[in-house]
Amino acid sequence: MAVQAPPAATTPPSSWPTVAGAVVLLTAITSVLLAAFAWPSVRSSLHDVPIAVAGSATAVERVGAALDRRLPGGFETTEVADTAAAERLIRDREVYGAIDVSSGTPRVIIASAAGAAVAQTLQSVATALSQAQTQGTGTAVAVRDLVALPADDPRGAGLAAGALPLVMGGLLTALLLTRLVRGAARRVAGALAFAITGGLAVAAILQFWLGALNGAYWVNSGAVALTVAAISLSILGLESLLGYVGLGLGAVTMMLIGNPLSGTSTAPEMLPGWSGAFGQLLPPGAGGQLLRSTAFFDGRGATHSVIVLVAWFAFGAVLCLAGGLRAPRRRRRSGITEQPRAALSSPNGLNQISYQEALHGEERRR
Repeated sequence: MAVQAPPAATTPPSSWPTVAGAVVLLTAITSVLLAAFAWPSVRSSLHDVPIAVAGSATAVERVGAALDRRLPGGFETTEVADTAAAERLIRDREVYGAIDVSSGTPRVIIASAAGAAVAQTLQSVATALSQAQTQGTGTAVAVRDLVALPADDPRGAGLAAGALPLVMGGLLTALLLTRLVRGAARRVAGALAFAITGGLAVAAILQFWLGALNGAYWVNSGAVALTVAAISLSILGLESLLGYVGLGLGAVTMMLIGNPLSGTSTAPEMLPGWSGAFGQLLPPGAGGQLLRSTAFFDGRGATHSVIVLVAWFAFGAVLCLAGGLRAPRRRRRSGITEQPRAALSSPNGLNQISYQEALHGEERRR
């Protein structure tokens, strides 16, 4: 007699509280994304931007007082004796620009490659100060761009736009390798290989196609590769120890915190409060500053960024090593646990158990 199979059960629709919970979760995620990316831009302003003032002590004091009146707390001035000293500080990335009053007539020295927004602000402030000193006669202030952005990208848009793809590249590397590649050593090798190829590709696009970078191509590629490696390895390491929780933690750290606080599109000193300094301790911010140094300043001012990126790289490598050492123990424990379950769940296992029970029952009846 044939046994009729029961009708397939249909999945009931989700309850309305489940729908409401999904809506609340999506609203919260959207709000967090907007706050993370919009807050640094909307609240950006100058604070403690380092600049040099060249001239006599009296002139430097007068310029410093005028700057404090116009933008309180906006600039941190360094007194230098002459124009050459101011230019040296700019090339070493110790200051963003300089106001030179050593010759009597105020002149402005900027470095748009260090930050176009800061250069424009410094130029406008110096012009306003000069007009105030000349009773509004409209005398133009001489401005010289000591370290200029490339002619093909005079606003630095390419470098600013390249920050997000670097973070996304490191995040996608960790995500794909955890899904497609087994073994901690192979995942690390894959991340390092992509960091090299990705660095070559990104630097080639920015430098040869968009014309957004100067400097040596191979050095710029190394800066991009180190940034991608630091991001991807740290996320891989977190995932190897914490699973999906670690992957989410790494994504939030790099995407929602590190990228908005990198200061690549403006300057770290223009971000609100402590966020600019904190952003330079994360790979996106350190990577952006490192690429500026290699592309426009012959690597000067890159020490802090290299230390931060190497520290994150080592942190990720240690986590990957720890996760790789824990994986065999987890597999052994799970294998011991699954053996009895497999015996019960497999047809052969059930048949063998049923046969043994029947045999024991027959022996008892005898």
